[in-house]
Amino acid sequence: MTHNPGNDATDGISPLEFRQTLGRFASGVTIVTAQDGEERRGMTASAFVSVSLTPPLILVSVDKWAHMHALLGQEDVTHFGVNVLSAAQRHLSDHFAGRPGPDEQVPWFMHERVPLIGGTIAQLVCRKHEVIEAGDHTLYLGFVEYSRYTDDDPLLYFRGQYHELG
Repeated sequence: MTHNPGNDATDGISPLEFRQTLGRFASGVTIVTAQDGEERRGMTASAFVSVSLTPPLILVSVDKWAHMHALLGQEDVTHFGVNVLSAAQRHLSDHFAGRPGPDEQVPWFMHERVPLIGGTIAQLVCRKHEVIEAGDHTLYLGFVEYSRYTDDDPLLYFRGQYHELG
């Protein structure tokens, strides 16, 4: 399917058309985590990308209406975590996407004052490196200070649904 934006190409395509088109890009599922005083917070995000090997930089995109946006916007919040979910962790994606299950099912652990989630296939601890305003989202560029990974299978997201490899 193709879309012609009409007479004024500067308007771009509609948000629905944009979402439908980009939904064809399969991605992993991550939980971005940070600490708010004593409270650990997380947000499901598929808008995550590696930016640079040298220096080690990643980027996460956060909606300006998300609770995580307000948290990451605080000057005293200098670090955040990125947790790449395994195929067995669909429930955690739902939990942090606004369909919460019991909090005791979240396998939290701390790494140097940054909350991370156990059982994920990869974990990163990032220092906020740069903050970039981008439309209705803010892009958080993170300098990776710590990583850990396994060889388990990832949880994938494609056309609005979860999938697994194979």
